[in-house]
Order: sequence, then structure tokens, then C-alpha cells
Amino acid sequence: MLISFLDAQRDRVFEVVAGLDDKQLATAVLPSGWTMLGMIEHLAHAERHWFQEVALGSAGPLPWPDDPDDPDDPDEKDGDAFTSPHSAETVFAFYRDQIARADSVLETLPLSTVPVGDHGQGDTALITDLRFIVLHMIEETARHLGHLDAARELIDGRTELGQDPL
Repeated sequence: MLISFLDAQRDRVFEVVAGLDDKQLATAVLPSGWTMLGMIEHLAHAERHWFQEVALGSAGPLPWPDDPDDPDDPDEKDGDAFTSPHSAETVFAFYRDQIARADSVLETLPLSTVPVGDHGQGDTALITDLRFIVLHMIEETARHLGHLDAARELIDGRTELGQDPL
């Protein structure tokens, strides 16, 4: 059930942005300056970080060099806006790839698996197992899905995209 909830949130991300062009996806609509494309790239980095770096202890290389929006970049300050220099096609492919890699971890390891990597911030003692990571990613994805939903409404007035069927 946990994995089904995570999958549903991931699917809704794509539903909320469906039909937007590159310019709309790269438009900041709030004063903080984040863009829908940047938020989706952030979600991809979160999948990579939690399911690979934390759960497994390492992650494969990024599909581009010297990523300025890497959430693990020590030079990125808290509050920096999530933006992306990449095309929508590139960011969506990156997110889909990170989801596939996370799903592979979930298919091969029980939820009771203790992570071998380190989150590097906060109370890492709370990260007891893969189940915690799944729960955190449900929360992370759902929270940012709400941001994406609000941004979509500001961009073109569309609402109730990616609506929960419950």
C-alpha cells in the first residue's frame, strides 16, 4: 500500500504539468522564484538521494556535469529557488529514470532494510529503514505536488489536475 501511495503521487506530478510548454514550465509565478520544471528536477534529486545515496550508500552519476541545482551541493543556500537550466524533456526523463531506479530498490529490498548511506542533515537516527524513506518520499512528493498544483492554477487557471480519486 505504501508503494502504491508513492506511485500515485509520482503519477500526479506528471498529470499536473501535462500540456504545459517549456516556457510555462520554466516560468516563476511566485516571488520565491521557483519554477515547475525546477521543482520536478528537485523531486528527481530527492528520489536519487533517498533511494540510492541513503538506502544503498551510493548513486550513479548525474546525466549532466556540475549541476547547479543539486540539493546536496554545499554551495546551495537554504531558500534558493528551485530552477533548472535543462529542457522539460531532459528533466522529465531524469525524474522517470530516478523513479525507475527507486522502484528497483523497492523491488529487491524489504521495507525493513536498514539504510547504509547517510542523509547528512537533521536527526539521522530517525531514518531507521526503507519504510521510513518511502513514507518520507510520499510526504515530499505530495507537498511539492501541492506547490505544482497552485503554480499550474496561476499559469493557466487549470485546477483539480492530478486529483486524488478517493
